[in-house]
Amino acid sequence: MINIEPIEAFSDNYIWLLTTNEGSIVIDPGESQNLLKILKENNLNLKAILITHHHFDHTGGINEILSEKSIDVYGPNNNIDSINIRVANESKINLLGIEFEIIEIPGHTLDHIAYYSENNGHPILFCGDTLFAGGCGRVFEGTFEQMHDSLSILKNLPLNTRIYCGHEYTESNLKFAKSVEPLNQRMVSRYNDVIELRKQGIPTLPTTIKLELDTNPFLRVDLEEIQETISKKFNTSKNEKDIFSALRQWKDNF
Repeated sequence: MINIEPIEAFSDNYIWLLTTNEGSIVIDPGESQNLLKILKENNLNLKAILITHHHFDHTGGINEILSEKSIDVYGPNNNIDSINIRVANESKINLLGIEFEIIEIPGHTLDHIAYYSENNGHPILFCGDTLFAGGCGRVFEGTFEQMHDSLSILKNLPLNTRIYCGHEYTESNLKFAKSVEPLNQRMVSRYNDVIELRKQGIPTLPTTIKLELDTNPFLRVDLEEIQETISKKFNTSKNEKDIFSALRQWKDNF
């Protein structure tokens, strides 16, 4: 049995702790204090660290963890020296009896990767800052076209794939999504549910591919109604990648 728990970090980061009867792995530890406390209090055996990209809020806790535990750190080919096992697109790793496939998803950063497991028909995805609940990451190093292509890969994963992303941005993302699709009742209902969850301090993650396809405008740029809205607002073509670029830039300034 797999248990996946969020550990809050900074103002809105989530560090993900995955545990089975064989031990634990942690994904994107931007800091270490709360993680090390939880490991000690629950007598958990941390076996590995998985990194999705090089940003400090996803890597800042690595060295302190390694000072406590000698374990492998998996990650993309970047400048983080503490990554000792570099993984590439479509390669596979087996940890705690779980097989993860590596998916390269540049856009937010050029080195960005995701970890995907079919998990015996209950698929899981750790995608860092590429696909968010109700939105997607900013484009810092890559191009809008790269981000669109990366999201196109992720949106074709099984509908029941549970998505574990790196930040609690759902409320603000859906507030923007309402401006894009004000008549999308599924999305409006989700937004209202998210507001109630956040009032109680409850995480809005994980989400699923199905839910994102229904409510996330960045996965819906192939739809005529969104293309019509964006092309009129920004005087752009209805080419899917042009629509995506305009949509992402709108969100950047929302």
